Amino acid sequence: MNTPLNRSATEDHGASLAGVLDAAAPASADAVPLLQARAVSRQFSIRTGMFRPRTTLQAVNGVDLDVPRGSVLGIVGESGCGKSTLARVLLGLIPPTQGAIHLGGQDIRQLSRRALARRVQPIFQDPYSSLNPRRSIASIVSLPLEVHGIPNPGMRRAIEMLERVGLPPRLAHNTPGQLSGGQRQRVAIARALVMHPELVICDEPTSALDVSVQAQIMNLLMDLRREFNLTYVFISHNLAVVEHIATHVAVMYLGRVVESAPTERLFHDPRHPYTQALLASVLTPEPGLGIPDTGLGLSFPDPLHPPPGCPFHPRCRHAMPQCRQDRPTLTPRDGAVVACHLYPADALRAANHGGATVA
Repeated sequence: MNTPLNRSATEDHGASLAGVLDAAAPASADAVPLLQARAVSRQFSIRTGMFRPRTTLQAVNGVDLDVPRGSVLGIVGESGCGKSTLARVLLGLIPPTQGAIHLGGQDIRQLSRRALARRVQPIFQDPYSSLNPRRSIASIVSLPLEVHGIPNPGMRRAIEMLERVGLPPRLAHNTPGQLSGGQRQRVAIARALVMHPELVICDEPTSALDVSVQAQIMNLLMDLRREFNLTYVFISHNLAVVEHIATHVAVMYLGRVVESAPTERLFHDPRHPYTQALLASVLTPEPGLGIPDTGLGLSFPDPLHPPPGCPFHPRCRHAMPQCRQDRPTLTPRDGAVVACHLYPADALRAANHGGATVA
């Protein structure tokens, strides 16, 4: 059961942020995004020692998302930034501590677990542990259909879906242990899509695979998206993969979104220093360039005790005194949003008021 929502706080947050999201959201034929998150937070109470008091870990902190139907939102960031926790919240596997999530304009708290599963499905990172080793491939793929009351035609539909993801019918009676890693991930994809969901949450779906297999799975996901008009939330630490598949990218740091922009804009003109450092950290095959110096290895903060002000300031080469005191808010800029004091909100509002494009 979901935690009761602090409605007043969420409504105030949503009202203040509505202009920012409207200014930065990509154009869509649908007035209501398929997936909408407002002020979503998730806390965990943990104990750091046997005799120490419990402390709060803010894994996800005030995240706002708009995902239009048919689009692909990529979510990137370092390990521990909250990407996978956010995925579990969006899937309804764990409730948000605060905030609201809407699917097609409907609060997911009003949906039963079964009704939500018909519309939202996951593809997890590890194809070795996400499949039951004792079941046959056909029974794994048809299980969602059985759960939703489609027993007999379900097996035929499962076989058809296996063929659609590139697996021959002769493998239907095999077990996962008889398949390769790429084949297992194709089974996981078939299981996720057999119910024809509207939204698929992909949590690092290629990171456990060989590079050659990664490309095959990526191309398969793109083909399936076009064929079934799917919407993806694609979580990955692999920036090249995200650039290849996403239409829009959100960058997370210590549980917060610090920049969000259309994919081409973000990869060619990143604004937040953290985004710039992430992109600069990607190694290139050109000889003589060496290892890039991004500064990300310096002063990594403790997630249990995040720094005041901007959470990135201990690692930022552009940090100012204001960064150590005040946390920046997401501000629209060039069709994107960025949370950084290098781009003051007052100047942007003045530019907008004068009729000029936000710059």
